[in-house]
Amino acid sequence: MPRKKGNKKQRGDDEEAGIDADVAVEQNDEVTKANADAGKAKKREKKKDKKGKKGKSAKQNEDSDDDNKIETRLDKLALQDEDDEEDEDYVPASSNKGKGGGFALLGDMEDEMPEEEENDEENEKNVEEKTDSTPEKNDEKKDEPEKGAKGEKKKKSRKEERRERQRAQLNQQLEEMTLTSNFSVSQRETTAKGAMLENATDIKVSNFSISARGKELFVNANLTIAAGRRYGLVGPNGMGKTTLLCHIAQRALAIPPNIDVLLCEQDVKADDTPAFEAVLNSDKKRLALIEEEKKLLAESEAGNNTNSERLKQVYEEMIAIGADSAESRARRILSGLQFTQEMQMRATKHFSGGWRMRVSLARALFLEPTLLLLDEPTNHLDLNAVIWLDNYLQNWKKTLLVVSHDQQFLDDVCTDIIHLDNQKLDYYRGNFNAFKKMLKQKQKEQLKEYEKQEKRLRELKSRGRSSKAAEKETKTSQMQKNKGKKSKGDPVGEEDAPVELLKKPREYQVKFKFPNPPPLNPPILGLHNVQFGYHDQPLLFKNLDFGIDLNSRIAIVGPNGVGKSTFLKLISGELSPLQGSHTKNHRLRIGVFNQHSADQLTMHESPVEYLQRNFNLDYQSCRKLLGQFGLAGHAHTIKIADLSGGQKARVALADMSSRQPDVVILDEPTNNLDIESIDALGDAINDYSGGVIIVSHDARLILETSCQLWIVEDQDIQEIDGDFDDYKREILEALGELEEKEAEKKNQKKK
Repeated sequence: MPRKKGNKKQRGDDEEAGIDADVAVEQNDEVTKANADAGKAKKREKKKDKKGKKGKSAKQNEDSDDDNKIETRLDKLALQDEDDEEDEDYVPASSNKGKGGGFALLGDMEDEMPEEEENDEENEKNVEEKTDSTPEKNDEKKDEPEKGAKGEKKKKSRKEERRERQRAQLNQQLEEMTLTSNFSVSQRETTAKGAMLENATDIKVSNFSISARGKELFVNANLTIAAGRRYGLVGPNGMGKTTLLCHIAQRALAIPPNIDVLLCEQDVKADDTPAFEAVLNSDKKRLALIEEEKKLLAESEAGNNTNSERLKQVYEEMIAIGADSAESRARRILSGLQFTQEMQMRATKHFSGGWRMRVSLARALFLEPTLLLLDEPTNHLDLNAVIWLDNYLQNWKKTLLVVSHDQQFLDDVCTDIIHLDNQKLDYYRGNFNAFKKMLKQKQKEQLKEYEKQEKRLRELKSRGRSSKAAEKETKTSQMQKNKGKKSKGDPVGEEDAPVELLKKPREYQVKFKFPNPPPLNPPILGLHNVQFGYHDQPLLFKNLDFGIDLNSRIAIVGPNGVGKSTFLKLISGELSPLQGSHTKNHRLRIGVFNQHSADQLTMHESPVEYLQRNFNLDYQSCRKLLGQFGLAGHAHTIKIADLSGGQKARVALADMSSRQPDVVILDEPTNNLDIESIDALGDAINDYSGGVIIVSHDARLILETSCQLWIVEDQDIQEIDGDFDDYKREILEALGELEEKEAEKKNQKKK
């Protein structure tokens, strides 16, 4: 370091001064006196020289301190712990400090670095100017070995190279981070290296953290995905499930390079490409092999027989990817998603956004990636398509990670459940039903552990320990306990996450309630000999007869496009029949909730202001009602326009409940609700004494509310003779899926 070199020079100068003094003693008296005067003058000059050298050494120390500051700034980017402890294992990906998300601090640091280097150069120039002003010092510098000067130069270049490498590493991570700057991510470097193994088939990311706009979504969480398993990711709305899928898909986390990941989240491009071709052409490898096959065959016909070996390899690759069955697979998937033969050949630009999402889902299923990510795949599907998708994914051979609020879908499809809770990921073997039982038991155990921890903290504080010391001692004992629990099969080299104090388990509870109506005399609500169709369109209903009372629980089912939503509008009186009559008790109040109910709210008002204006409720009553419907407290007083889709849905449900309806009509009510809210909706319907009509793709809601199934078909509506399982079997038989399943079972037995 520069400081050591400066000290060495000073020691050399002191030795030279000592030699001069010894020589002066050996001279005779007269010469001694003259030389002594000269020696004193020299010593005064050398003292000045030493002061100059000390100044230079101080400057070098300042340069060294500047370098240390730069390195410290770089290290700070790696810190994610709340108590700002240094951890050498973190990769300095980004930080959530400063403006513009996690990348602002890095940008500020890089802007400052050139200024610090310029300051270094200015300091060196100042030292050189001071050195030039003392001739004796220059002479001494010339006498120094040139090798030492070269070594000093070499050291400076290494520092610069090190800083450049660190900046390059940070810049590379910024380029790889394709997510928006609203997110910041950190993960262990050891994990990142391990995930880069070329032959890795599983995903294991330890101790990663993700924050969005200053809100921590994941803190020291662990992601483990085993090949060939089908995972369901569950947790309350707004906790980061979709964010995690996006980070996996964009490889912001350390995903092995040989695992291809596909997230189905956007609809296909609207152009003249038929839906069938949009699915078929998504397999670029197959298209490339077909083109190469045509080229090789043309060359063979022209007399070139040298490419026969390559042609054979092309055929083998096409067999391996199942190119011969590609068209039949594409048609099977589209048919299952309720595309008719005519719709399969229709250009994508003629489909609505919901149908283009189905094309996108069909492409994802057709491509069969190593890891398929699905975010609420049932939201854009009707019940028939959900039944098919449920059956299709049960036979999915590769890895699947799905976010869904449909409990029946999760029960049938998933082999494992990942629960997002308290910014961590917890893993459970089995389907959703098994998960619910295990979670209940785990929450009881967590509450006991939390109570033990609080008891220990109180005991330590009563013995005179400060709060900080008591917490530290509790963490230490917890760390030792965790090490004792660590199994032999745990990976070597992976470091444990920082130990944290247990938090009190809080059960996420939502409770919906619809006020019970007073009794009404029949007829309550009905349609008689109704005929209806839209302008210039075929009739949807002909000679339709239907009626309900306050005890009715009815679920309307049927394929897409047969008129289920239209039927609800007819029965509610929103549409008038072309022929026939619509009967309704004059005292009857109808509550309607559909996908567009939230759009009818007053967007410039807050939820509290909206309820106060419409129902003359006081402030606290409004907040209590919104809280019962699962709307978070901070959302009570912000504009409805700024709420998410799920939050608006809760306000709309609270609005419908406040109108005290006698009959409730629900059209796809589960689309923006999480699992806990759907359970609460089912409980509210069961406790409600009024009439209920539902159109929903959520099988669990239909089953738990004991609804009678009525099917819309052949321009009429009729009650189904049988239960939901009978209807499900009928759908799969019509699609030929049961025959396909039987054939697969026979093939497996033969093998």
